[in-house]
Amino acid sequence: MKLREDEVRVGSAAGEIRAVVVAPAGGGSFPGVVLYTDIFQLTESTLRSARRLASEGFVVCVPEIYPHSELAGVALEFDDAGKARGLAGAAATSAAQFDADRVAVLDFLQRRDDVSSLLVTGFCIGGHLAFRAAFDERVAATVCFYPTGLHNGQLGADVADSLSRAGEIRGRLMVVFGSRDPHVPPAARLETVSSLYASGLTDVELHVYQGGEHAFMRDVGARHDPVLTDLALAEAVSFFRGR
Repeated sequence: MKLREDEVRVGSAAGEIRAVVVAPAGGGSFPGVVLYTDIFQLTESTLRSARRLASEGFVVCVPEIYPHSELAGVALEFDDAGKARGLAGAAATSAAQFDADRVAVLDFLQRRDDVSSLLVTGFCIGGHLAFRAAFDERVAATVCFYPTGLHNGQLGADVADSLSRAGEIRGRLMVVFGSRDPHVPPAARLETVSSLYASGLTDVELHVYQGGEHAFMRDVGARHDPVLTDLALAEAVSFFRGR
């Protein structure tokens, strides 16, 4: 499928949010997907994932997650310095600010003539942000890839209440973990799943991919697993389409 790709500015109360929209070319209406990045923001690696998803028939909007800070407009390198700056960006952003930006991006996507419904996905911290986006009743389905901080509320400048609000989720939810992810070890996965079930979300789709490390879908570096990446994307597309 041929795609078109545009850099846009999404208006919000705190200022503009830089985002990239990847959509099927040639007109028509498609499900819209907000895709949250990892701490490194709009890297080419994440944009390649967005393009793969868009080629399946989705309008994919990839916003910066630190659009109101010194990291606005910055795609960080996958090195120690980039990691430190990305973590600092998270530590300086409150859950309330992440939530406010999410509303702005969903509003933007919903207003587009080529968007028929709203879906959300994300990687790492973006998986956590996707989970919080699922609180919005407009979101029909959410896929969280190895979300970090769900079990202990670690998201940004304050302790996030994400798991305690899980009962607010009305759309369909799918969560993907890697079995060898040190950021979401077995105990954290168990705590997350137990809390979801306790909140009444007993119909969640869960995947734990054997051998998957943290960020196994990032196609840069030794942790990348192409086979698991293809499997996870195929499962996400199928899930978004309602099977």
